[in-house]
Amino acid sequence: MAKKIFSGVQPTGNLHLGNYLGAIKNFVELQNEKDNNCIYCVVDLHAITLKQDPKELKNNIRETAATFLASGLNPNKSILFNQSLVPAHSEGSWILSCIGRMGWLNRMTQFKEKAGKDKEKASVGLYIYPILMAADIMLYDATHVPVGDDQKQHLELCRDIAQKFNNDYNVEDFLVPPEPLIQKQFSRIMSLKDGSKKMSKSDVSDLSRINLKDSKDLIINKIKKAKTDPHPIPNIVEELENRPEAENLLGIYSSLKNQNINTTLKEFGGKNFSELKTNLSEQLIDKISPMAKEINKLLNDPAYLDKILLDGAEKANDIAENKVKEMKKIIGF
Repeated sequence: MAKKIFSGVQPTGNLHLGNYLGAIKNFVELQNEKDNNCIYCVVDLHAITLKQDPKELKNNIRETAATFLASGLNPNKSILFNQSLVPAHSEGSWILSCIGRMGWLNRMTQFKEKAGKDKEKASVGLYIYPILMAADIMLYDATHVPVGDDQKQHLELCRDIAQKFNNDYNVEDFLVPPEPLIQKQFSRIMSLKDGSKKMSKSDVSDLSRINLKDSKDLIINKIKKAKTDPHPIPNIVEELENRPEAENLLGIYSSLKNQNINTTLKEFGGKNFSELKTNLSEQLIDKISPMAKEINKLLNDPAYLDKILLDGAEKANDIAENKVKEMKKIIGF
């Protein structure tokens, strides 16, 4: 069945393997499924919930767009734009913030994690971030949203807001409560240095991640130094329990090869990690090196990237602006 799909990626710059395998690779696959209508957004409004350097933010927006394109997203098949170019996102977010409830937002665990102990110093934007996310999705009548486990709670809030708006204004099915598309395998790529932590740009050690612009030598070195354990690779998936580093490396290899982990265990079961690491490095170089080359080529043509984003924003604006106009009529503006 055809799906209307919306998803976004924050322009943090220097995207890594976790971003690619956990999200962007899935975006490309969804785009290439017959009849899917896909909208992918560089969510720069979300980025400023934390203070940003203006020049760096502009560069990061372009770099995220370049990564999308280098990964296989096609602006002729999908709408690709950055959020701040479409004013309806901000306007829709305000309307929905008058529908959402404080109690709902107080239950959002991600705010508590990001705000830390001193939440009084966190921005209001960080607190109401899930409301903007709800507007992002519902302005396009998205039926499905690819999310990781950490965003599932936000999508449930989005559904609550949709249902409350529809009930409050007696407009059945006006706002579409979206369904999550949760990647069953390899949605969370973990640190190469600690299999209990998600791969992250914020980790102080660059050895903890494969950046999408890493050179061949860097990739080989990082995989060689990736943490493992002293036991051989098992033959069955149940034996990976309590072996997070082993599971992570096998999962990365499986995702790159588009195969399930059982197939990978048949290939490497009983062998030492050195053999897996050699093969994993080859797979990463085959996938990452052409992508890195294309990202760097695109970054040398900022005018082209800006045009792609502007063209996408015009298409997105036609849809989102119309939805906000309908919302205003329903509300009584």
